[in-house]
Amino acid sequence: MISENQETDLPIYSFAPIADSQSKVLILGTIPGKESLKANAYYAHPQNAFWKIVFNLLDLPFSTDYQVRRNVLLQHRIALWDVLSTCERRSSLDNDIKMEQPNDIHSFLSLHPCVAKIIFNGKGSARYFRKYFADITLANQILPSTSPVHAIKWELKLAAWQIIKYI
Repeated sequence: MISENQETDLPIYSFAPIADSQSKVLILGTIPGKESLKANAYYAHPQNAFWKIVFNLLDLPFSTDYQVRRNVLLQHRIALWDVLSTCERRSSLDNDIKMEQPNDIHSFLSLHPCVAKIIFNGKGSARYFRKYFADITLANQILPSTSPVHAIKWELKLAAWQIIKYI
């Protein structure tokens, strides 16, 4: 029997991608964390730096409105998705992922032929991508995770993510 305080592995499901026919770069996370799942929105944890980095580097006023956030990505030809479609996980940590299944990134790339580069939001997404999609040879780059768990200084994360300014 499981006590009330003991966490169990729960099924986790990815969101649909944010993308359109003009997307030139695909940013891949691993799979949504608990806060994102609750909000039904990518990178919803208040300490996750993803949206702050995007708005800062694109020199735009910050917005918490999810539709504005989605539109900013699309206007700048940035697609956003996750490597994994489903998994079991008890926390939001990539190290807790079990029984994972990948998203159909081959089909995504076929439907979005303008995508010329993949950016990984952290090493976890890159690791799962290489496990399931070693045959995809698009240019790619691993950037520091925007997760609050990946504790490096804001300035260093921001500097590493400068690449999105030039998409």
